[in-house]
Amino acid sequence: MLSLATRGDYATLLDAAALQGGAAPAVIYLETGCDPIIVTREAFRQAAGRIAAALHQHGIRPGDLVIIAHTQNLESIYAFWGALLVGAIPSMFPTLTDKLDPDIYRHSMAELVRFSGVRAILTTDAFAPQLASIVDCVVLASSAIIPGEMAEISVPEAETIAFLQHSSGTTGLQKGVALTHVAVLNQLAAYSDTLRLTSEDVIVSWLPLYHDMGLIAGFLLPLVQGIPLVLMSPFDWVQHPALLFRAISDYRGTLCWLPNFAYNHLSRRTRKHDLEGISLHTMRAFINCSEPVQEDSHQQFLARFADYGLARKMLAVSYAMAENTFAVTQTPIGAYPALDVIDRETLETRQIARPASADSGDALTVVSCGSRIPGTSLRVVDDKGQPQPERQVGEFAIQSNYLLREYYHRPDLQPFVDGWYRTGDMGYLADGQAYVIGRKKDLIINAGKNVYPQDIEAIINTIDGVHPGRCVVFGVPDSREGTELIAVVAEVDDGIDRQALIKEIRMAVASQTTVSASFVTLVDAKWLVKTSSGKIARRANRDKWLKAQQS
Repeated sequence: MLSLATRGDYATLLDAAALQGGAAPAVIYLETGCDPIIVTREAFRQAAGRIAAALHQHGIRPGDLVIIAHTQNLESIYAFWGALLVGAIPSMFPTLTDKLDPDIYRHSMAELVRFSGVRAILTTDAFAPQLASIVDCVVLASSAIIPGEMAEISVPEAETIAFLQHSSGTTGLQKGVALTHVAVLNQLAAYSDTLRLTSEDVIVSWLPLYHDMGLIAGFLLPLVQGIPLVLMSPFDWVQHPALLFRAISDYRGTLCWLPNFAYNHLSRRTRKHDLEGISLHTMRAFINCSEPVQEDSHQQFLARFADYGLARKMLAVSYAMAENTFAVTQTPIGAYPALDVIDRETLETRQIARPASADSGDALTVVSCGSRIPGTSLRVVDDKGQPQPERQVGEFAIQSNYLLREYYHRPDLQPFVDGWYRTGDMGYLADGQAYVIGRKKDLIINAGKNVYPQDIEAIINTIDGVHPGRCVVFGVPDSREGTELIAVVAEVDDGIDRQALIKEIRMAVASQTTVSASFVTLVDAKWLVKTSSGKIARRANRDKWLKAQQS
């Protein structure tokens, strides 16, 4: 297996174990109401080879950028690997769903094609005509790809770009994070060692492959290492959350990465009768990643599923980003993450994480994201890039041997400052552990206090009547008050007493924080704008709300 000790045995991603053939399962694809599809390593190698041949027949050559805009299924992962085989640069992209604004999506795709020089888009039969009418590149529907004999594999140089991870967004041009083969392999080796990965592991994932978490942890890691990947559609999982637990139980899953909201979704939406016969005893770790981690989410998850074998030691946390290929830090596998209890007022007024008593009325519990993984340097800096002392809040900056090479075709964006990548994430270091507070661009300054909207959103998401994960908090400048006021927009259930819920939200924010919500707006389902990756778009929702206030 790939590790730091064997790193020299791997030149590119094409040395992946899944391409070496054999009868061992590479992917087990699950879909509600259907029989499992078990894809052996040999079958995976042949399927990817057939896609590679088809791409070659359509003129795709080494260095061409290929966008894969499929609903998540086996075809999308064959297409990704097929593009690698011909030396092209694949990039996973979400297809249009009813949760995305179609006009914004089409405009974003057209701009991406024009600006980045996309050579081809692989997509579904249903979506191909829509794309073909707005982009100036080859659009290949599923039925148009007629595989022939396997084309000659184009072996890339290790330092060439392997693939792009595109940032999520709702407006503007998305950034293509360009990662080389050597950078990705360095990350996979270091992270595998950190996880103590073995050939006995089984990774279970519903994560979208256009996320770094899904693409790296829930796709490339198992395929490169030759361990089974149990994969399902994110749309299927959202509708049937118990599908994840059934997969873990049936295939003896050991590792699973989840965003924080998934812990709440699983706890609230999994029905008891769907858990009959479920066992989670084989799990080594559920790894919380991609969002600020909420201790309440962990505790709710533990309480809900302890009877099915979930143990406290199975919960872990990672801090990761596409620009670093994936992981920056990781908590130890087999041990619950450290908790840091700090004084909220000192954090907000002085940006210092001062330890506090847990029974203090102004205490805030922050969950550790762990220590840096091998090959990574991590520090906290101020606005001028100067390193900050322990427990001083600032922006995380990183160096590693698996950072992006560039933002693809974006010379206007220079990712490094004095050799360090400035992440835009705010937090602090304590006892060698990283604690993430929130995004720098989302910070609200209210009456001299630094307020992180994620903290308020976490409170609101616990209130009955608010759709879980469907609220957004942002700052609104007020010239009369001379500060930013706090606005809340939340999607709510039909038939609810909205005035009573507004009052409850105001009281919850006032009682659990040191600030108050000046504006609380309750909206119907699907009002909130989401990014292409399904996250709530804070800035776009702020603009939409402001526009509504003016009308």
